[in-house]
Amino acid sequence: MLNYLFDDAPDSGEIREIVPGVLWLRMPLPMALDHINLYLLEDTDGWWLIDTGIAIGPTQELWEKVFERHLNGKPVKAVVSTHYHPDHTGMAGWLCEKWQVPFYMTEAEYFTGLSFSRTTNEHFNWATERHLTRSGYTPDQIVKSRKHFGGFGPYITPMPTAYRRMVDGGFLSINGNRWQVIIGRGHSPEHACLYSSGLNILISGDQVIPRITSNISVSGSEPEGNPLKEWFRSLEHFLEVLPDDTLVLPAHNTPFYGLHERLRYLIEHHEEHLLALEEACLSDPASAMELLPVMFKRKLDDHNLGLALGECIAHLNYLHHRGQIERTVDELGCYRYASVDSTLPMRLRKQRHDADDAAPMQV
Repeated sequence: MLNYLFDDAPDSGEIREIVPGVLWLRMPLPMALDHINLYLLEDTDGWWLIDTGIAIGPTQELWEKVFERHLNGKPVKAVVSTHYHPDHTGMAGWLCEKWQVPFYMTEAEYFTGLSFSRTTNEHFNWATERHLTRSGYTPDQIVKSRKHFGGFGPYITPMPTAYRRMVDGGFLSINGNRWQVIIGRGHSPEHACLYSSGLNILISGDQVIPRITSNISVSGSEPEGNPLKEWFRSLEHFLEVLPDDTLVLPAHNTPFYGLHERLRYLIEHHEEHLLALEEACLSDPASAMELLPVMFKRKLDDHNLGLALGECIAHLNYLHHRGQIERTVDELGCYRYASVDSTLPMRLRKQRHDADDAAPMQV
């Protein structure tokens, strides 16, 4: 069972101390996932800000109040974004300009963020349309997607035009503590987590979240990508190099103990989806769109449809790359997937029998 450091969370724009010099700040998000956790690390001569919040709503006003009330007379000295998504980079440009401080990010995240922040409706092209067709979109759905296509420029202040590269195994020295950069992949291309062995604290971003699972998705910009393979490798690496009693500071939900249990759950969660998809593909070949109910039982709105479909394709690409399903193109240009493993029914029966004998994992 996971153990949470607090029974509640701070209100938007409010600060809570984790340990001396490590502060937890929560900012609002205008979506079902209505918050992001940000962290402030105190140095001898200023503060490091870890992630930034999104650049819409009251975020800037809340940051101004934080500066006024909680910095103890010290300036901001650096801004760090764990990865390129707009809730993590949205205010980076404004913060770096306001304080004239450097911006820290990994290389792949920085340039991916630049690309997506500058994507506009005119970038919808034949490759985008083909990816949607291959995924099972109807012509009407493609027309609707074209109208709403674009990057996340409206949700961020312009990204800083220079950055300082973080690399796997590198360190940030902050107030006598060495925060090691540990890279995770799958949710984003080169997600930076920060681990202090002295404090035994991991700032995990979206790589490890206690109550929700991070989106592992394929998009039209890399339709043959295999992010789930990278996700599995990252979680297994975290199991190897991080202690189980690490205090995890995630980007969403609340700080917790139980890192190894959560990592194993996340691996098992995706393995169950893989097996369910492989079983579903035993009958008639199906499209990614038709296979969505295998992974998602709730009704999906237009926004969630794209995320869900991207995740479904990530699992199908993983199985296809491993040779467990085959993929053909039908007369409409849509991919249809079929299982090629004749031993699957026997394996499924054995796994379900083993699962019945095992104690359920609590999360």
